[in-house]
Amino acid sequence: MQQDLPRHARAVIIGGGVIGCSVAYHLAKLGWKDVVLLERKQLTCGTTWHAAGLITQLRASHNLTRLAKYSQELYGGLEAETGAATGFKRNGSISVALNDERMEELRRGAAMARVFGVEIEEISAAECLERYPLLNGEGVLGGVYLPKDGQGDPGNIALALAKGARQNGVRIFENIAVTAIHRKDGRVTGVATTQCDIAGDHVVNCAGMWGHAGGRMAGVTVPLHACEHFYILTEGIPGLARDLPSLRVPDEQSYFKEDAGKLLVGAFEPVAKPWGMDGISEDFCFDQLPEDFDHFEPILEAAIARLPILETAGIHTFFNGPESFTPDDRYLLGEAPELKNFFVAAGFNSIGIGSAGGAGQALAQWMDRGEPPYDLWDVDIRRMQPFQGNRTYLFRRATEVLGLLYADHFPYRQYATARGVRQTALHERLEARGACFGELAGWERPNWYLPEAERAQGQKPEYAYSWKRRNWFEHSAAEHKAVREAVGLFDMSSFAKIRVEGRDALDVLQKVSANNVDVEPGRIVYTQWLNPRGGVTADLTVTRLSETRFIVITSAATGVRDLSWLQRAIPDEAHCIAWDATSAEAVLAIMGPNARDQLQPLTPADLSNDAFPFATAREIEFGMGLVRAHRITYVGELGWELYIPTDQARHIFDTIIERGADHGLRLCGMHALDSCRIEKAFRHFGHDISDEDHVLEAGLGFAVKLDKPTSRFGDFTGRAAVLAKKEEGLSQRLLQFRLNDPEPLLYHHEPIWRDGRQVGYLTSGNYGHHLGAAIGLGYVPCAPGETPAEMLAGSYEIEVAGERFAAEASLKPLYDPRSERVRA
Repeated sequence: MQQDLPRHARAVIIGGGVIGCSVAYHLAKLGWKDVVLLERKQLTCGTTWHAAGLITQLRASHNLTRLAKYSQELYGGLEAETGAATGFKRNGSISVALNDERMEELRRGAAMARVFGVEIEEISAAECLERYPLLNGEGVLGGVYLPKDGQGDPGNIALALAKGARQNGVRIFENIAVTAIHRKDGRVTGVATTQCDIAGDHVVNCAGMWGHAGGRMAGVTVPLHACEHFYILTEGIPGLARDLPSLRVPDEQSYFKEDAGKLLVGAFEPVAKPWGMDGISEDFCFDQLPEDFDHFEPILEAAIARLPILETAGIHTFFNGPESFTPDDRYLLGEAPELKNFFVAAGFNSIGIGSAGGAGQALAQWMDRGEPPYDLWDVDIRRMQPFQGNRTYLFRRATEVLGLLYADHFPYRQYATARGVRQTALHERLEARGACFGELAGWERPNWYLPEAERAQGQKPEYAYSWKRRNWFEHSAAEHKAVREAVGLFDMSSFAKIRVEGRDALDVLQKVSANNVDVEPGRIVYTQWLNPRGGVTADLTVTRLSETRFIVITSAATGVRDLSWLQRAIPDEAHCIAWDATSAEAVLAIMGPNARDQLQPLTPADLSNDAFPFATAREIEFGMGLVRAHRITYVGELGWELYIPTDQARHIFDTIIERGADHGLRLCGMHALDSCRIEKAFRHFGHDISDEDHVLEAGLGFAVKLDKPTSRFGDFTGRAAVLAKKEEGLSQRLLQFRLNDPEPLLYHHEPIWRDGRQVGYLTSGNYGHHLGAAIGLGYVPCAPGETPAEMLAGSYEIEVAGERFAAEASLKPLYDPRSERVRA
């Protein structure tokens, strides 16, 4: 039947599942008019209708927990607002541990939950049985109970959101498929449908498992892949309590939910079954996939042993339906880097119902304000790399990520599938020398090295995971010691490298940079790029190569984000271009007090402090090649980063290694790099600094130059916010902490206590091998006018898995506070 579609909309939302309905609802709540939602078949017919409907609050970060908490609060009042039933109830949830490592994880998670304002209790094995009488307590060590977690009817929640959206003016059309996405000059302009074209100022891809294909229509990478997801629903069980909490037994990959007098038993099996590699049928609508009892049977056998009542409960439904998963088990949210005003909310990894309310609200605010409302880096689509849209890659990774939802979330856990896509020019040489590789943004990077003596005994450079000291702890400590006492070599080729050129390049960079980049060629400037609120959008260095050429060096993880942000900040009238030059150069970082002695015999260039001071860069002869040497550091020692044409990387590496024994050179990995940087209190973007962390409160005011020459494009972004913060004063400061006890380990999110009161949490943590204890960074509130000395006068403790440990606090780096070693 022909429908009366509009020819223009302010926003066109593609997909009528719970996510699309939530985005529509929240845009309408913000007062947006002319919002259109298009569903190819019927609302909820893809994944939403068969979701398990568990609604939990606790997530891996503060803001994701904030979104999840908002979701359950929204659903709690949605029925009263719209008159549409949602089936929502707060019946609580229990997660149990069957081994010490899982119990440690739950305890750390409980401490984090309390920091985030989530009500949670650690409960004993006996209390687990008391709250969940059906449970077989064999092997149960304890658990955690979240009383405000809940569950709901997924389809009805989506339909209630759709009704609320309609009540606020959104037009929703079913049986209208989008066949193309129109774009011009780097901006989305609308969509083509099976009925007509619709011009659109904004387009939102909420297409669920069709999201990957929807992205391809727009030339946008949306990395997700569908997997088969299994659960059974029993026959009715007489006397089954209707207020039974949901139960998770992650060590057996299973979850349990009361459902109208029946039990739903679901699984996140370790090796999943990807689905839809050849595309998804156009006719797919409320469909199920073929049963595969053999695949589900091992989970079911363990589930019956764990809940013996299942032995006599008949199976009413054996269900298999598709759900979409991303390469890192975190959903995709935000404006696509490739196309302005094209937004994505997809790939929800089986937590779509619990996340939809908050994700829809956050994306609507992002669209309304033109920037993220707060730090959403964990789920920001700009974290994804272009190659991750490759279907073969997604198929292979999907086999693993579904099961990782219930696997132990150990620190430093590495993916096992779809590896080796991005390798540096030195990969084989490092592998031969005992490198244990980790992955970041697809790059294979040495995280630590297994010494030759251990390899000779048959040991392999592989992770053994734990919350305690790992099998690589002492090896990384030795690498750390080499950097502090001799010299270490890091392969940093994964650095993202952005070339910025043109007669207006300086003015563009002056506009986006808080520091003054109008320096002589050959100077390196450490700077932040700020948002209008003074929050840190990027943390990087800018090196001036000539009057009109610059190179921006940033982390591998943020390369796509930073390049996109910069390109969009270039005014249309500017004569300036920026592009990704990452693969053109390998990078070797030689760091430590012996770095100069190590390098000087290999180059005719004068590396003395007078001739080659800190924060300078120049091209030098090295061995038989040419490199651009940057005197800069992220470990807090004398050192250089050598930027090498990729074709010369092996020669330069071999040249350095040949002279390594003379000065105690040791190959070092990323774990040692991070432990060194945290001793020096260097900030890490995405942990210690983010969009919502003010640059002054992060302790980075030294890199902000309010009196620098003004760009012809205006004051640098965020300048007004910096001035305002100076006027009103700081409300918090980033402190460094060192535990007095050398035994506990810190990672991040551990609660900070001051004078017996919880005041914050660690943003990052690692072991400081030189300082002899775990080190953390975290924000602590300060009163107006409170001096640094008054802040530090308090008694500080850090909570680790429920136990508090006394800590020394400092505003200055605990290691080399005057940076004398860096400038040696």
